Order: sequence, then C-alpha cells, then structure tokens
Amino acid sequence: MILIIDDNPKSIKALSLIIRDFGQVIFATSGQSGIAMTMKTKPDLILLDVEMPGMNGYEVCRQLKADAATRNCSVIIVTSHSSVDHEVAALEAGAADFITKPLNAPLVRARVKTQLLVKKQADELHRQVEQDGLTGIYNRRYFDQQYAQEWRRHQRQRSPLGLALIDVDFFKAYNDHYGHQQGDECLRQVAKGLHSALRRPGETVARYGGEEFAVILPYTELGEAQKIGLWLCESIRDLQLPHAQSEVAAHVSISVGLASCVPDGRSLPTSLLSDADDALYKAKANGRNRAVVSDRVID
Repeated sequence: MILIIDDNPKSIKALSLIIRDFGQVIFATSGQSGIAMTMKTKPDLILLDVEMPGMNGYEVCRQLKADAATRNCSVIIVTSHSSVDHEVAALEAGAADFITKPLNAPLVRARVKTQLLVKKQADELHRQVEQDGLTGIYNRRYFDQQYAQEWRRHQRQRSPLGLALIDVDFFKAYNDHYGHQQGDECLRQVAKGLHSALRRPGETVARYGGEEFAVILPYTELGEAQKIGLWLCESIRDLQLPHAQSEVAAHVSISVGLASCVPDGRSLPTSLLSDADDALYKAKANGRNRAVVSDRVID
C-alpha cells in the first residue's frame, strides 16, 4: 500500500497515475490526516509533499519517525524545491529519498520501486528477528518490546492491561515419552492453537521460553481475562493431542495464570508479570489444566 499526502488534488492524481501498478494507492490532503491514516493503515511507502498548510512535510516526516508505531514506514519527500538544502532537510527529517517537481515519471517509478524493495527486505529481516524459530509465533524479544509499549500506552490512556502466562502441563514427561522431535511438534501445535484462539485486535501471543507462552491482552479487566483464560484452555484441549504421561488428562493441556491492572506512575511492568506468574503457580499447584486469575490489586 502506498499513501500520498498532498493538499493538491492535481498532484495526487498525477502521482497516482504514475505508480498505480505498484499496489493500492490511498491519499490524505493534510499533514494531520496523513499521520492519522499512517497510524491506521501502516502503508509500505509514503509520498509526502512539503508545502502544505498547517504542518509541512518535514514536520510530518519527523513526527512519523518519532513514533514507534509508524517509524518503519518508508517516506519519499516530494517537492518543487531542488536545492541541496531542501534535500538535506528531507533526509534529516528521516525521509529515505527525495523527488522534485515537475515529476519525471520514469524517475518516480524507479525510486518508488527501490523503496518498496528496501521495505520488503526490511520487513523480512524484522520478521526473522521477532519470530520464534521453532513455533513461528513471536519470540521473547518481541514480547518484551511489545509489552513495554502496551504498558506505556495503557498508562497514558488509564486503561486496564491484561496478561496471561501459559505453561504446557507435564511437558517434560511428554518429551521423555514421545521424544524431542514430537515435543517440538507439540509446541508448534500449541502455539498455533493459542494464536488461532485470539480474537480481539492487539492481542499478542509469544513464546516466553521453553514450554511457556505469554499473551498480552489490551483493554482487559480481570473478569474478562478469566474468560479468555478458560477459552485458551478449551482451545488447547480441543486439539486432542495425545499425552499418555499426563496426570490430569489424556490429551495435552495447559495451565494459565492471568492478571490485570491499570498502569500508573507508581506501578511497574514487572508487577503485572509477577502477578501473572504467581497465578500460574497457583494453577499448577491446584491441579493444572485450568486458568487462575491473580487476586492481588496492584497499587
């Protein structure tokens, strides 16, 4: 997807005609609406005009690059100014390239094609860095980054943030009985089952380590978290993965610990993690194959 941010309808039409075969083209007619649309759609490339009322293209670019949610979107500055100073200003604002008007169609196409290729390669690199090699879901590194980001966001919005920590029941016994290759396949199936069970925007599951998984639950109070925990347990039971060595079921099951709080300036992200971990310990101590919520209120 390519986003054109320009207050001139004729310029938008001209650019659209040149690049329309590179993918879906959308547009915004002001800096503010362009930022909002970038947040909503996460385009692969932004063609950004400099001369706009209210907020010029350089400021738009700086704001996009300062926000973790939009900084990975590639930006090409489009302007009628061809001086070195303007090109330097574009690069210093965070733009990846610079196109001058009047538009040269072959040059525009070549530069757009290059930036789309660079973005595709960067996305693949990020995917490899963030993906767990065994299960294909997010890894611990991504979880830590996303959890910190969600904590800050919920702190700003004064909204409840939920967290689930999950352990595969008697997984060592599973490995000992079926072998490590089958154990790896079990983890892949559990990861797939957890990922498929998530239904709301922003919910993120990651492999936390070994046979443990973690789920970030945005805008989730404790009562709703408990329902989600029960649903996760049921989803894994429904996989019907045989587990002859389990002491609680004939099939693979999970234990889930859940916690929720409204982050504020006095609480720390580690507090919510600790509460979810304590709840997970209780789930295992109370017989496993169940979801338990924390009874502690973080203050």
